[in-house]
Amino acid sequence: MENEDSEIIESIRHLKQKRGAIILAHNYQRGEIQDIADFVGDSLELSQKAVKTDADAIVFCGVHFMAETASILCPAKKVLIPEPSAGCPMANMITAKGLRERKDTLPGVPVVCYINSSAEVKAEADICCTSSNALKVIESLKADEILFIPDQYLGSYIAGKTDKKVHLWPGYCPTHAHIQAKNIISLRQKYPGAVVMVHPECRPDVVAIADEVLSTGSMCRFARETDVKEIIVGTEVGTIHRLQKENPLITFIPASERAVCPNMKLTTLESVLWCLQEMSNRVIVTEDIRVKAAIAIDKMLELSADS
Repeated sequence: MENEDSEIIESIRHLKQKRGAIILAHNYQRGEIQDIADFVGDSLELSQKAVKTDADAIVFCGVHFMAETASILCPAKKVLIPEPSAGCPMANMITAKGLRERKDTLPGVPVVCYINSSAEVKAEADICCTSSNALKVIESLKADEILFIPDQYLGSYIAGKTDKKVHLWPGYCPTHAHIQAKNIISLRQKYPGAVVMVHPECRPDVVAIADEVLSTGSMCRFARETDVKEIIVGTEVGTIHRLQKENPLITFIPASERAVCPNMKLTTLESVLWCLQEMSNRVIVTEDIRVKAAIAIDKMLELSADS
């Protein structure tokens, strides 16, 4: 199996050069997918990398809304997703029609859209955000109240850090919902010297007892800069592969072994190879939606240019 994987990896490297492609992978991807990627990061980092790359094609190892975002930002490039069926349950919890109906009940209230959403939903928003820049985005708006979509847990976390009134949409990430406060309490007893860092998509009672509340990209930066030897990680378990690879002297403990996103794990070495062989599964956003969604994303990227 190892020899077979090495042959696939070599073929991927060869085809990547031949096609003029770059491979981007989210922190939640399988370890072997992270290892073959040109760049591994969180949603904001991947969006920024997509904009800056001079590659002809982007092979996006993530879920569908992420590849859509790259296509919105880079309409002239071929954006391919190895597993087109890799969706996001949270993104599916809101539709453009549903958002329009909610906006009608809040006339004049700007919509801040978490990047974990479809292109059609982004097109109905005023500005996008990621977990790493949500507070900065909200504070940049002059309005006294905002509608935050679709993640109610990230929205409630940010609401506690701003004086603005935040209206929430009842969406959430099922993977992060698997992480419970009792998991943290139990692990703290087992690892009394460990720092607990969790993603703001976690439940409010989990966030309340964490030492650090960070995006996955910020988790990686925190681990590089800290002197602690044990860290309890409250996010999708795939992040631990990168954390351990970059920080071999630290012990990383998953807050819950159940925090696995099945959609993120759909991408395999074989599907990446096939995608490059056939240059298939291109993600294209219709121009009318793309233009509107790009406005919301570009506003976010402008704010994050110096991040």
